[in-house]
Amino acid sequence: MAVGRNAESSRTAGARTVRKAVILARGLGTRMRRDDHAAVHDRRQAAVADTGLKAMIPVGRPFLDYGLSALADAGIEDVCLVVGPEHGEIREHYTRRAPPARLRVHFATQERPRGTADAVASAEAFADQDVFLMLNSDNYYPVEALAALAALRRPAVAAFERETLVREAGIPSERVRQFSVLDARDGWLTRLVEKPDEATLSGFVPPVYVGMNCFAFGPAIFEACRAVGPSPRGELELTDAVRHSIDVLGERYRVLTFALPVLDLSTRADIAQVAARLRGLEVRP
Repeated sequence: MAVGRNAESSRTAGARTVRKAVILARGLGTRMRRDDHAAVHDRRQAAVADTGLKAMIPVGRPFLDYGLSALADAGIEDVCLVVGPEHGEIREHYTRRAPPARLRVHFATQERPRGTADAVASAEAFADQDVFLMLNSDNYYPVEALAALAALRRPAVAAFERETLVREAGIPSERVRQFSVLDARDGWLTRLVEKPDEATLSGFVPPVYVGMNCFAFGPAIFEACRAVGPSPRGELELTDAVRHSIDVLGERYRVLTFALPVLDLSTRADIAQVAARLRGLEVRP
């Protein structure tokens, strides 16, 4: 067990308030690129959806603007966007056309879409031994959750109540059933169960909490990301890296539970609903 690495994470976590965040924006957007004749969206939204670049879909403003604004509200000062070499549109937008006023934006390049663990590993130089928040570019997380993770100043995971995601965020229940379920003991993460079947779920006492890729990580996560091999679907998975950091490196993750909605912009059918829920929200990235 690499006790030294875990101890380093703990010292770093206690040294300062979390001021950095990493946003994964490299995904291929396969589901978003699929035609859906029943989905309601305008021509500009459809044009961006065709590229698969979910973070830049206009829902009043580019969707990512809302997430950046929430991070700034939570006290984050520096954000690293993990993008592909072909994502010049994101770079152009946030460096030239509309640079944020409350955040410093950095970029890390994931050369090939090899999975979420590889994407996180791309941001190692940015993190520079600090504890940092990590989240998806196609989700809008509540400020309360981001602020709580940042204030904790140590590795942790935000766990969201399944029923709230369906009832208040409007995420289809069949999609929520595919999210990883978090198992905790005395407030500490013990395991993540990917795509649990009904038999597995029956062993969880309600309310059931799921992961939405919203973490606070210490430097041990990079060692874990480098250590994992491809999953059955051929990708380097962040969930495998988290398990490795717990089981092999001795990292410990606090579990913070929330009965709050998280917006999920995964398909064209989500666009109109997400736009409606964000309408009127003050955005100051």
